[in-house]
Amino acid sequence: MPVDVLIVLGSKSDSDVGKKAASVLDEFGIGYEMVVASAHRTPDLLRDLIRNTTAKVFIAIAGLSAALPGTIAAHTTKPVIGVPVSGKLNLDAVLSVSQMPPGVPVAAVGLDRGENAGILAAEILALANERLADKLKDHREALKKWVVEDSRTLSE
Repeated sequence: MPVDVLIVLGSKSDSDVGKKAASVLDEFGIGYEMVVASAHRTPDLLRDLIRNTTAKVFIAIAGLSAALPGTIAAHTTKPVIGVPVSGKLNLDAVLSVSQMPPGVPVAAVGLDRGENAGILAAEILALANERLADKLKDHREALKKWVVEDSRTLSE
């Protein structure tokens, strides 16, 4: 399966959030690779990963200063989805991912929301893939049914 999404973790401790994204990509049959590369500790490795990947979308997962998504965006014009990871300084990671300078955007999902990053990556890829677009429509219908069922069972 070709690698359409590169999931980059700032450190191995971010892997639980990365697994959420990977689970969604697996569900939709999207090829991905998950790696650890630090914007600060391994900048050359990160740059080489960005330059050499066949991925069409990046998911960057990081806590603390969360420089990883912006660093990836600085090296590519492909879409980058940033996922801030919770920790002692939650607000720092959220602001770092969401407050990019003009001209170098990063899509930001909520704190620890790897699953939303996976869905957003699928939506981006679905722009050029009708089969994937149909799977996303089915997924939305399933969510709708789930909510309706929750409402029904609540009144019982």
